[in-house]
Amino acid sequence: MGKPDAEGNGPADGLPGLPPEWGRVVVPDDASALAAEAAQVRRELRRASGLPGGHRALGLPLLVLLVAVVTTLAGLLVVTWPRANRGTERPSPTPYSPPASLTGQALPALDLVDAQDAPVPLRGLLPAMIILLDGCPCPDRVSEALAAAPADVSVVTVTAGRSAPAGPTTQRQAHVLADPAGGLRSFLGQPARPGVATAVLVDRAGTVTRVLPDLGTVESYRSDLSALAA
Repeated sequence: MGKPDAEGNGPADGLPGLPPEWGRVVVPDDASALAAEAAQVRRELRRASGLPGGHRALGLPLLVLLVAVVTTLAGLLVVTWPRANRGTERPSPTPYSPPASLTGQALPALDLVDAQDAPVPLRGLLPAMIILLDGCPCPDRVSEALAAAPADVSVVTVTAGRSAPAGPTTQRQAHVLADPAGGLRSFLGQPARPGVATAVLVDRAGTVTRVLPDLGTVESYRSDLSALAA
């Protein structure tokens, strides 16, 4: 059998002291000496499980544990489930288009600025084809518009900064303006896109006759340009 410590309260093998109300505790040298106590504990557990509600008392914690484990596994399965197209799916680009009600609306009374930073009323240049170049300089498109526009129809190029760039080197020059406040782009309701020029055609009464979100070749708007001179 084990040996109590000097105070007689417990074993003298380095274990912490036990409460005095436990009395004298002796640790046996042979574990088989505890066989009787172990058998008694097993009998008490079997008796508790046989009482009414005993299985329920034991089953409820097991049920809660089972639900927690299933929930955790389900969450991991959703997160780690392989997807064949993960990382390769890309949303289909939606083409830009002007609001359906923009054609027929009046052009706002916007004041842009020229190369000398002087204000220029945009409605004072009508009828006009106004080309926004904040997404693309597109000199070829500007040259085509200048060559196709009737004599009394203005071709106006608009950039976003305060400094208006030099016009194309052609016999006829465009009105080169800047729109630092972005009023014209806001009116059109379309963001600037790299490599794309946007144009709006306005008659002499100040009414928008057509919006070209992506200015293509001159053949796509030649008839609309000629109609501005009527």
